[in-house]
Amino acid sequence: MTDSPSPRRRKTQPKAEDFDHGRFHAIRQLEAILFASAQPLSERLLAQRLSVGYDIRSLLEELADHYRGRGVELRQADGQWCFRTAADLAEILTIEQTESRRLSRAALETLAIIAYHQPVTRAEIEDIRGVALSKGTLDILLEAGWIRPRGRRNTPGRPLTWGTSNGFLDHFGLDSLRDLPGLEDLKAAGLLDNRPAIAAYGARAHDTESLLDTDDDFADNESPQLDILEQK
Repeated sequence: MTDSPSPRRRKTQPKAEDFDHGRFHAIRQLEAILFASAQPLSERLLAQRLSVGYDIRSLLEELADHYRGRGVELRQADGQWCFRTAADLAEILTIEQTESRRLSRAALETLAIIAYHQPVTRAEIEDIRGVALSKGTLDILLEAGWIRPRGRRNTPGRPLTWGTSNGFLDHFGLDSLRDLPGLEDLKAAGLLDNRPAIAAYGARAHDTESLLDTDDDFADNESPQLDILEQK
């Protein structure tokens, strides 16, 4: 004798009169408050804002279930709730924009020396300019992606040498270093002092009684403004 198959259970749909309009309205209020807030909100604060007879945690969990797996999700940490974009979509939300920054005169001159004399050491840069580099000058150029280490010189102390990067060529629209303007072109454009570099900078150092450049030794309105690509 075989067992007769049990009858299938039918899923029952909630009746219209069973729908809790008050709870639905409370969830809508929570949704609006959280969307409009720039900061995460605590359950206690949300309960005070609503003043309804529902358990605030159950309302938030129901709202979180509604948004789970979507582009925007409701998250909580230590009792603080907020809407955030889904973590797996972070890549498409990254925006690249060009931000203008002022490059100090010392950094610009250092970049020019590296471009025309590479590979060149820090000591050689200082010798050409006639003044010592400030601590962050090379760091600024390295952060901008315009210079890169080119190995160490096979001399006592094995000093690190510097050269320009592909980012330098791309930023200034050069196909190769052979496309750099010549010295006569720079002089004609007023971008190069006609006097020898050591004499020019030596005179300035003598006048100021200082042999050390600082990032602000030239006024801001004299500093060239260059564009640097950043991610946000």
